[in-house]
Amino acid sequence: MSTTTSTTAAPVASTRVSTSREVAKTLAVTSGKGGVGKTMVTANLAAALAARGQKVLVLDADLGLANLDVVLNLHPKITLHDVFTEKASLEQAILPAPGGFYVLLAGSGMVEYSRLTPEVRDKLLSIIDQVKPRFDWVLLDTGAGISDVVLYAISLATDVLVVATPEPTSLTDAYATIKVLATQQDRRHVGLVVNQATRVGEGKLICGQLQQVLQRFVGPTPGQAFKLELLAEVKSDLSVRQAVLKRQLLLEHFPGSDAAQAIKGLANKLLGNGG
Repeated sequence: MSTTTSTTAAPVASTRVSTSREVAKTLAVTSGKGGVGKTMVTANLAAALAARGQKVLVLDADLGLANLDVVLNLHPKITLHDVFTEKASLEQAILPAPGGFYVLLAGSGMVEYSRLTPEVRDKLLSIIDQVKPRFDWVLLDTGAGISDVVLYAISLATDVLVVATPEPTSLTDAYATIKVLATQQDRRHVGLVVNQATRVGEGKLICGQLQQVLQRFVGPTPGQAFKLELLAEVKSDLSVRQAVLKRQLLLEHFPGSDAAQAIKGLANKLLGNGG
């Protein structure tokens, strides 16, 4: 896979408005803890949606510890930091990525964006409002945990997808994250991806256990119960590790792997085409 270094936005990013809807569907992909494969899932989901004719933008909303560029082997000269500081335009920062989608990358190690200041709040909201009419999907690859910046980024999305693994600390943190989203943002529906599943049916079992605990402590609002929906079970797969180490998209280089098939199924579900 060749290294991409570019500062030129794809022309279609600013000229084509989605004909299928007024604005993009916005999906925040988040996790309770780091290291669960959240960014891998986001990038490959974007590729799977693009392969189905969708125009997709992935916005790296992990403003302090961004790594989407690493996963995609991109070396951008212009990032969200430059847009925030008005050193570059939004158009210049939107770049084509492997897999047929677009990215808006954040600079890593930007301490000033690790806190939710009024400036960060306003600029992030403005950028998302600007890109929504131009795409079919905007995926927000958030940071892990429940910091103010993460929760604010999630609040800007219509739907939420939580990525977790069967590891106990991941599940504990996933539960805490989902509970905060249900109580603070009044979300009644959250999607779940169980990554690195070790056996068939493990994702369904985990989702049921989390749903049971959440229902007990979150509780329904009048006429509307909380629902945690399992959208994908991604089996533990050596090809995932190989793709990550090579900084390649799983769907491009190991399209027949079990993990790739699971992410394709996730895209189908999001598009309403079943599993």
